[in-house]
Amino acid sequence: MSTPPPLRELHEIADGVHVATAEIWTSLTTVVVAPDGRALVVDPGITVAEVESLAAQIAHRGWRVTAGFSTHPHWDHVLWSRSLGDVPRWACPTAVRAQQRSLAEDLVKVEREAPGHDLTLFGRLTPIPVSGTGGSTGGAHPDVLHLPWPDGPRHATPSGAGAMPAAMPGAGGEPVVLVVEHQAHAPGHGALVLPDAGVIVVGDMLSDVEVPLLDLESPDPVGEYRAGLDVLEHAVSEHGVHTLVPGHGHVATGSDAIWERFGADRAYLDALEAAADGDADGPDGSEDPRVTGEWVVGEHRKQLDHLRRAR
Repeated sequence: MSTPPPLRELHEIADGVHVATAEIWTSLTTVVVAPDGRALVVDPGITVAEVESLAAQIAHRGWRVTAGFSTHPHWDHVLWSRSLGDVPRWACPTAVRAQQRSLAEDLVKVEREAPGHDLTLFGRLTPIPVSGTGGSTGGAHPDVLHLPWPDGPRHATPSGAGAMPAAMPGAGGEPVVLVVEHQAHAPGHGALVLPDAGVIVVGDMLSDVEVPLLDLESPDPVGEYRAGLDVLEHAVSEHGVHTLVPGHGHVATGSDAIWERFGADRAYLDALEAAADGDADGPDGSEDPRVTGEWVVGEHRKQLDHLRRAR
């Protein structure tokens, strides 16, 4: 008889919102739980053992996974396990298309960095519906969608076939989950906003352990990143967010901590652009305390070299 996996440690950071931290890159997984136990799993990762122990913890608590969400199409954010169930795994439509283009390359990465995953489940994302009640809010920002969770569409498969119209967001006191899309770091990067809990889950943005990591395939990587920060800042302000969950690092709690993250990222981008434009006497971003460790140092140098060549 096989030994059951250990239970993954979860920390509740707000009512119904729990996070788990992976060993690789201090990666964060978020689990949002409705009052009746329906669970939304965001960016499960990263090793096979970590994902299986997460599924075991969810089952142990009597919750049931009814949907997943990938904040963006990088390989470490599109993992899954049969133990989490055959449910829709939502992502922004632009992210779904980007992941399909990079699938072959990403499969090589996951086998190298976190071997053993069921590759038939890798990257099987369903685009968030953008019409009807599951689409844009029509409110202050055009890039805000309602995630069709916890109520629908119940018959959507991981391939997106047979999707049913979503229920009205917030109907019957159900949690409202908004998706704020931007193009910083990766195409179709989506942040989840939980207005009732005062939480935003931002994916690979606003980290305390990583500097802004640009999408170097974008024609304007710094401009796209600044625009993404603006979109997230608007969401934080509009929805009274007091807790921020990055994709890597540590949760920021309280307004001061959140605004400090925005300030640090913008200061890094300012220094990076100034150095790329030829300011030899000013900072180049390397003085940022997050530029430490071989990998982050290497990414910083790669970004600086890319921007200098592009000037």
